[in-house]
Amino acid sequence: MKIGVISDTHRYIGDAISLVNSLGNVNLIIHLGDNVEDVKMLSSVYKGKIINVRGNCDFSKETPSELIENIGGKRFFITHGNRYDVKYNLAKLRYRALELEADIALFGHTHVSQIEYIDGIWFINPGSPTLPRNGVRSVAIIGIEGDKVVPIIKKI
Repeated sequence: MKIGVISDTHRYIGDAISLVNSLGNVNLIIHLGDNVEDVKMLSSVYKGKIINVRGNCDFSKETPSELIENIGGKRFFITHGNRYDVKYNLAKLRYRALELEADIALFGHTHVSQIEYIDGIWFINPGSPTLPRNGVRSVAIIGIEGDKVVPIIKKI
């Protein structure tokens, strides 16, 4: 199974076709918030399932701020990250992921890509494909084959 992860597009999604194509052949797309409206544009291009949460710049009450999803035999904790002070460190996010018994914690908010493996949990931030703070436009691709998780950051 391959999962495409996007965050922090902030209504600058522009060419949704190019963004979806940059993910390659994925079974699922997860958008980590900022901006919920961009998910509508993605869904006009990508006909598979899209899971999304709201970020700190989203005001949709219909969209949850966090989700727990079982995907490909793994337990995903999906959040934007702003409630866990991820701009400073992963401590609060780590504690919450441990409480939830997550295998993978997905977060955004920083606009900087990151992959860490801590206490048996993958922490994955795809960065931003439109407004990166480190100058590198990026998304994440997560491969799951049995028990094996292979996350990568893809520059676009």
